[in-house]
Amino acid sequence: MTVSPTIPGELMYGAASDSALLRSYHEEGDVRARQALIERHVGFVRRLAQRYSHRGETIEDLTQVGCVGLIKAIDRFDGQYKVTLATYAAPNVLGEIKRYFRDKGWAMRVPRDVQELNVKLGRVVDELTGRLGRSPSVEELAKATESSPEQVVEALDSSRAYNTISLSAPAPEGEEDGGDPLEQLGDEDKGFELAEERQLLREGFKELDERERQILHMRFFVGLTQSDIAERVGISQMHVSRLIRQSIDRVRERLDESQRSGTQRAPARRRRGGSRGGLGARRARRVASA
Repeated sequence: MTVSPTIPGELMYGAASDSALLRSYHEEGDVRARQALIERHVGFVRRLAQRYSHRGETIEDLTQVGCVGLIKAIDRFDGQYKVTLATYAAPNVLGEIKRYFRDKGWAMRVPRDVQELNVKLGRVVDELTGRLGRSPSVEELAKATESSPEQVVEALDSSRAYNTISLSAPAPEGEEDGGDPLEQLGDEDKGFELAEERQLLREGFKELDERERQILHMRFFVGLTQSDIAERVGISQMHVSRLIRQSIDRVRERLDESQRSGTQRAPARRRRGGSRGGLGARRARRVASA
C-alpha cells in the first residue's frame, strides 16, 4: 500500500512545539508552519471570544475577528519575548474583538469614549457581581471605572444603540401582539384636529350677531342654498351672499387677533386667487360634516 508523502510532514507539524514552528516560519518562511500555529490556537481564540458572546454577535463571527489578531501576533512574535505565544497573542485577539465592536458592531453612531466605557462596564459588572453577591449600583460602577454616575448611565443606555429592530421583523413566538410592528403604531386621530377647529370657529362666531350666525349655520351646517336662506330670512340672495362674505372675514380677523396674542392657533392663510370667503367656507363644511 502506498503512503501519501504528505502524511509525515503533517505529523511533524502537529508534533512540533510553538517555538519550533515560529522559528520555521520566521527564519525559513515556512507558511505551513504558520498555518499549523493558526489551526492550533483557534480553540484558544474561541474561548476568548466567548467573553463577548452575550453582545449580540455570533461566536463564529467573533472567532473569525479574533483570528485576525492571532495572525498579527504570529507575524510579530519573533521568539525574543520570554512568554508563550498564547500569552503574547491574547491582548492582540481581545484588542481586535474590541475594535470590531467599537467600529463596526454598533447599529447607531455612538461616541468612542462612550463605547469604550460600555465595554469596560461589561467586565466590571461581572467582577463586582461576583465580589458583592449582587448587582452593583451606579455609584459603585462609577467608582470602579473612575467615571461619573452620569457617564455610567449614558454608557449603559448606549447598549440600546448596539442593535436595532427592523420595523418589518415579526414578533417573537408566544407574544399576543404579533405581526408587523408597523401595524402596532398608533394612527393620527382626526377628531383632535376637528375639536380644535370647532373651538376656533366658536371663538370667531362671538364677533357675529344672531342673524349672521343663523345664516352661516343654515349655509354651512344645514346645507341650504343662498336662495333658500334668502327666502327664510326675508332678504335678497345678493344680500345673503354679501353677509356670508362679511361674516367670514370678521371671523378670520378675530382668529388672526387671537393668533397674534398667542391665545389661539393661527388659521390657515387664504389661498391666492380664491374667493375671500373660500377658506372659512371649506373649514366650516369640514367641521360640520364631522
